[in-house]
Amino acid sequence: MAKGFTLETYPWVYIAKYNEDEVWTEEFIENPHKTPAEEAAMSPEELTAILAKRNSFPQLPLVNYTTQYGLGCFEGLKAFPQKDGRLRLFRPDENGARMSASMEGLMMPSFPVDKFLEASKQIVRLNQDCGFFPEYDSEWEKNNYIAGHSIYLRPFTYSEPGIGLGVSKHPWVIIVATPVGAYFAPGNSKAVVTNKSRATPNGTGWIKCSSNYVVPILAKKEAMNNGFMEAIFLDSTEHKYVEEGSSCNIFFKLKNGTLITPELGDTILPGINRKSVITLASDMGIKVEERKVPINEVMSDAVEAFVTGTAAGVSYLESITYMEKTTVFNGGKQGELTTDLQKKLKDIQYGAIADERNWMFDI
Repeated sequence: MAKGFTLETYPWVYIAKYNEDEVWTEEFIENPHKTPAEEAAMSPEELTAILAKRNSFPQLPLVNYTTQYGLGCFEGLKAFPQKDGRLRLFRPDENGARMSASMEGLMMPSFPVDKFLEASKQIVRLNQDCGFFPEYDSEWEKNNYIAGHSIYLRPFTYSEPGIGLGVSKHPWVIIVATPVGAYFAPGNSKAVVTNKSRATPNGTGWIKCSSNYVVPILAKKEAMNNGFMEAIFLDSTEHKYVEEGSSCNIFFKLKNGTLITPELGDTILPGINRKSVITLASDMGIKVEERKVPINEVMSDAVEAFVTGTAAGVSYLESITYMEKTTVFNGGKQGELTTDLQKKLKDIQYGAIADERNWMFDI
């Protein structure tokens, strides 16, 4: 099964540059490759060499505002194999709009959503044409597509050369594609509340920018070293309200059946799967509240907990540990509502049920 994230990038890459004439110039580049079957038969050394060539961009400057200061943003979206043999993208319009907003938030010229959409589709098409894509497997249906494969697209910005404190006026936008499978490893879904702060008011917490992920990476690794799977952040001001997981939004089902999630603000990323889950739960007749979520309320009143994200999908948390106290949800097993939402979302993404809200885009 494909891993959560890999550097086994597909051959075709998209690169756009905002040039001196204030126009985006675009190109699709075919990097070195064999057929998928030929690459599968390569020795580890040969495969490493060809993948290294696909991950090399000598035309991009090494010293710039992105590499020196983390001044860049990115997106993550997936193309899913369908039961009918097609590949379809999940809500790429939302990713395009969020990336445009992120670039504006970093004082860059924004990348047009229509260009984002067409480039994302074309990258999938070009890689599919040379054999790099997952094929639908009916076996995935047996466990709600937890083992399902997809194509992960990583669009990101990269600045022009620079070493002083400046903003990018002529950035690149690059889109690469990789195979992807389950993000969270099975067998451990325990979470711990970290004492680190992910974002501060009036900062960049709402932007999907590179620098925002430094603290979450450190917190998650610290959590994993202590036997947990996930780290949960509280607000940086009062340290009592739940905000996010290390790279995902978070939800809780309360004893009264209400589904709650932290309200959006400038410290919380507006997740696309978050938005989708709120819609799906509301369609199911579930009362959904977006509001401040006290950690003490979670520890005393929540009966289910799960996180959402492009990588995570809908992934349950068996427990949360806070101030040396642990609350176990639903006996440590995935809850009914979590399962229903997980299945509904995956069924739409893999084409098992009708896409009534037009979330899936043909390539």
